[in-house]
Amino acid sequence: MPSINAHCFLLPPLPSPVVAQDKFSETTIKSANFSQIPQWVSLKCSFPSVKTHQIQQGQVENVHLISLSKQGKLKQVHEFLKLMDEAGVSVSPHSYKSIFETCAKLGSLSDGRSIHDRLRRTVKDPIGFLENCVLRMYCDCGSLVDAQNVFDEMLDRNLVTWDIIVSAYAEKGVLDKAIGLFTISRIKPSHSIYISLLRSLTGFSLLELGKQLHSHVIRNGLASNVSVDTAIANMYVKCGWLEGAELVFNQMTEKNAVVWTGLMVGYTQAGKLEDALELFTKMVKEGVQMDEFVFSIILKVCGGVEDLTMGRQIHGYSVKLGLDSDVSVGTPLVDFYVKCGSFESACLAFERISEPNDVSWSCVISGYCQVGEFEESVKIFKLLKRKVVVLNSFIYTSIFQACAVLADLNLGAQVHADAIKTGLVSYLYGETAMISMYSRCGRSDYAYQVFKSLENPDTVAWTAIICGYAYHGNAIEALSLFNRMQDCGVRPNAVTFIGVLTACSHSGLVTEGKKYLESMRGKYGVEPTVDHYDCMVDIYSRAGLLQEAFELIKCMPFEPDAMSWKSLLGGCWTHRNLELGKIAAENLLQLDPDDTASYIVMYNLYASHGIWEEAAHFRWMMAERNLRKDISYSWITVKGKMHSFVAGNRHHPQTEQIYSKLEEFTSSSDNAENALLTEEDVSCGLSERKEQLPDHSERLAIAFGLIFTSRHTQILVFKNLRACKDCHDFAKRASLVTGREIVVRDSNRFHHFKLGKCSCNDYW
Repeated sequence: MPSINAHCFLLPPLPSPVVAQDKFSETTIKSANFSQIPQWVSLKCSFPSVKTHQIQQGQVENVHLISLSKQGKLKQVHEFLKLMDEAGVSVSPHSYKSIFETCAKLGSLSDGRSIHDRLRRTVKDPIGFLENCVLRMYCDCGSLVDAQNVFDEMLDRNLVTWDIIVSAYAEKGVLDKAIGLFTISRIKPSHSIYISLLRSLTGFSLLELGKQLHSHVIRNGLASNVSVDTAIANMYVKCGWLEGAELVFNQMTEKNAVVWTGLMVGYTQAGKLEDALELFTKMVKEGVQMDEFVFSIILKVCGGVEDLTMGRQIHGYSVKLGLDSDVSVGTPLVDFYVKCGSFESACLAFERISEPNDVSWSCVISGYCQVGEFEESVKIFKLLKRKVVVLNSFIYTSIFQACAVLADLNLGAQVHADAIKTGLVSYLYGETAMISMYSRCGRSDYAYQVFKSLENPDTVAWTAIICGYAYHGNAIEALSLFNRMQDCGVRPNAVTFIGVLTACSHSGLVTEGKKYLESMRGKYGVEPTVDHYDCMVDIYSRAGLLQEAFELIKCMPFEPDAMSWKSLLGGCWTHRNLELGKIAAENLLQLDPDDTASYIVMYNLYASHGIWEEAAHFRWMMAERNLRKDISYSWITVKGKMHSFVAGNRHHPQTEQIYSKLEEFTSSSDNAENALLTEEDVSCGLSERKEQLPDHSERLAIAFGLIFTSRHTQILVFKNLRACKDCHDFAKRASLVTGREIVVRDSNRFHHFKLGKCSCNDYW
């Protein structure tokens, strides 16, 4: 037999083993300090004495082998094993055990199989605990097929064996196999087997099986084990039987934080948020040690009930325990403050997080969107992209929503492409946000392409595309989609009907709108709200059926709100009905005395009837109350850069070119109603209308688009206020003269101008 040489070890001689291999039991090497073994240890070294006993040499090599395995150096383990084979040195059971544990820890199935094959070749009858090590290794590496083969070949199966195989099948969700093995085992199950089985039971359909396991636990005398009782209580929570969980919880003499938290989760999932808060209060009173998960759950509860006071107290408690800087507590804190509308506190909580993750950033970005700071959310997104921070699908969904509000098609398309590239388009949520984004950015065609890509669109997705077409004034397509939605078995919700009624309103479909409103409750099971009745008031008012609109306001089952009267007042101005207009304005100003549009409409109504004294009174009221409409502005994006135009502002670098272009479309029709006011006129200081018209922001943006975009591209302009009739006529003339397609989105809807006609058919 070839000898093994080592080079001048300064280690004391090791005692020879006194336990025979066939009697070797599963023990551990006591506090072996492998770091003290020199790095140069190698089988290629030589001992000063060739007479060193083989047993002593074998022990040193096995210690070194264990050291390599514990360091995760599996490649060196294989090389060292070859040298041991060549030298005729056997591998100890402890060495095999250590190597199998490392393979399991690293999930290295190929290495585990290789070592297992070696064990079969070199050891005829491996001792029982080694077979369990192999079994556990295959289970931990996820190969239940290999594990089952080992299990089937085992002649001596003990409690540990059954524990390993049953637990593995249970953890992998192969419940029928786990229960089958549990049933045929002839040994008294350990608490760990019960815990593994109980943890695998999730869902109401498995409740009965869970009750049987609970009974089995009691019969085997393990009911007083705190870990088993915790698993039973949590099993009942997951199976939806809160009463059972409460019974187990109340009978437990010793409770850990896990069982408290589990029951709290159950209350939260069942919508019993007050019970969850009460349970947390009991935890505090009983001095239960809190962990990050407890705070995470209770902060979600506080956010759900919007209890800012309780949430602040819990925040203070987390600070006292030094947990608020932990990301698992800090992130729910941010989310809680955002939901409670305390965004400043949310930002302060975020700054305290030591290492914010993608969820933390998602909460902050979502918070900025909720408070209307959409530009800020986009800035943060761009910052994270530059820093190469890991993002998630919720962040992209929030940015889609921000782009929709900002009407930033260029950024929205870029974010869409990036989300596809990173695979972070959230199914349905993200895709629905994209549908809304493209619709509100003027590209209903892109929105429909996204919608068509959905395999099974839900109610929200159908609603998004229906509202998109309604917003673009395409009532035929919107109502067609509504019918297809029902054919697909998807039930509409309250928002869906807002889209449907809006489509009817923008297209003058009075009969259809009335039919949909009346069928909501009976046919679709959707309870109408004041918003739906306001839509119907708007339908009547736009169509000139002002008396019907007024009667509906008086008899609808809700107190009319500002929008009810505002819709009627708008119809009164369109159809020059002063008497009903006075009633509508009086009620509207009682509800919203700062609504500048009401004063403008009443000025115009009185002026159109030649009642100048009353008209002047409304101008005086506005001046006395210092009321000014938001400054009117329009914007257009050209070559990725946004250009904004304010009514009456002549500071744009291309002002001369813009006004020169406008002169090409000058028409005497601009003087048609020079006594009347628009919202833009108010912003410009109520000067002469003839002088104001060329200054309207919408015209400036259209002229800029005509100059600086290609002849074959669509001109897309956005405006923050409602388009006036003269600017609407201007856009029609511009599309006819230039042959360009012009799209304008005002505060109400989209207008598509082509060859002198508008998609709204002058009905808006």
